[in-house]
Amino acid sequence: MRLKILFICLIALFFAACNKDEDITADMNAKISFSTDSILFDTVFTSIGSTSRRLKIYNRNPKAINISHIKLSGGSTSPFSLNINGQAVTEADLIKLNGNDSINVFVKVSINPTTQNLPFIVQDSILLYYNGNKQSIPLVAYGQNAIFVNGVSIKENTVWDSKLPYLIYKSVSIEENASLTIEPGTKVLFHSNATMSVKGTLIANGTKKDSVLFASDRLEKMYADEPGQWNGIHLYPQSKNSILNYAIIKNGVAGLTVDSLSRNNKPKLLLTNTKIKNMEVVGFLGYQTELTAFNNLFTNCGQYLLYAVGGGKYNLKQNTFAALNTNYPRKTAAVYISDFVSNSQYDNLNIDFQNNIVWGNLLDEFQIDKKAPQTTLLSIVKNNLLKSSQGSLLGNGNMLNVDPLFINPLTGNFNLNKASPALKKGIDLSNDIYFGSYLTKDLNNKTRIFPYDIGCYENK
Repeated sequence: MRLKILFICLIALFFAACNKDEDITADMNAKISFSTDSILFDTVFTSIGSTSRRLKIYNRNPKAINISHIKLSGGSTSPFSLNINGQAVTEADLIKLNGNDSINVFVKVSINPTTQNLPFIVQDSILLYYNGNKQSIPLVAYGQNAIFVNGVSIKENTVWDSKLPYLIYKSVSIEENASLTIEPGTKVLFHSNATMSVKGTLIANGTKKDSVLFASDRLEKMYADEPGQWNGIHLYPQSKNSILNYAIIKNGVAGLTVDSLSRNNKPKLLLTNTKIKNMEVVGFLGYQTELTAFNNLFTNCGQYLLYAVGGGKYNLKQNTFAALNTNYPRKTAAVYISDFVSNSQYDNLNIDFQNNIVWGNLLDEFQIDKKAPQTTLLSIVKNNLLKSSQGSLLGNGNMLNVDPLFINPLTGNFNLNKASPALKKGIDLSNDIYFGSYLTKDLNNKTRIFPYDIGCYENK
């Protein structure tokens, strides 16, 4: 009997020892995994200052792994905290994670979403170190009260009002046959790399007093004119009848991308009284598409203010294209329109370009380029002020290489001063079908009286 008891005790001690001394691998290829690739706190509203999420850490290897260090990147100043094994910490050392096992880490955020000096997005990350590896889990939470839009598809007609900002995290898509109408004064703010995809209809109904803003969620002063903070707005082939009136689109990569012709007798995009600025690459990017644009200001973009290739239809009147930025080593014309993309992608090109200013630092800021012998170019270029060395553009009321004398381009004031050569040099546009709707007033909502000033602003 005693031998039997002794035998059982020895077996128990053996298994206990095995459990205690489970092999620990130091192999760099033995990775740990997580229940999610990021932790998003999208329920921290005005009345709730804190909330928690659970992160599960898995070791799917047969041997144990020692997590040598786990911490919050922001340390003790972070609005986030961790709870590991019942202890609230900002960092911990030497956590053993057995083979084919997992542990729970609870993450808590404590912020006041009404604190106006916080950004709209508060971020940190969990850093884990083991076997010479480093992995991170991003943490994202509200900093201010907003309507949070995370990878949403809009499938029915929807209206966004100005009561709270809309914060786009990752993306928002307007699906085919659905519309998104954005009311005056609404702010649509995009987190880093976020995009708006339009496969249906986008209507931004701004006013001179209350424009619709499309911009980055970083509203601190240092980011006010910083380009490349979000991707931009993309109108896909299925989209139709989109209208942007009195909008501001700024600080992205490509402000507007449009890649097809209209499917009906209305413009694919009607762009009016809108400012597009501080884009890392381009203000308007068009591929074999069409654009109807009046009273717009395009300025301060990395390569192009307007780049339209592959043919299409362009009705561009009373716009100002000001390429005077000194932050980019730009070598391309500010406005470039062509019938050609490649040997397999080209189309006829129809341009109606009247009463516009195209000005910048380069010798040639305006270029119409016909490359494909199979295409037809129909071009009306009248009464514009252009920076160009192409003598063929002279005549038809065009002025070449005459400084428009903006009031203060360094501060973004592209109104014309009283000595500007662009004053009263515009042609009568009353034959345009949109004349009564958009061309009788300028970007400042000031009435135009013929003869008009050239560009988006009237000096009268």
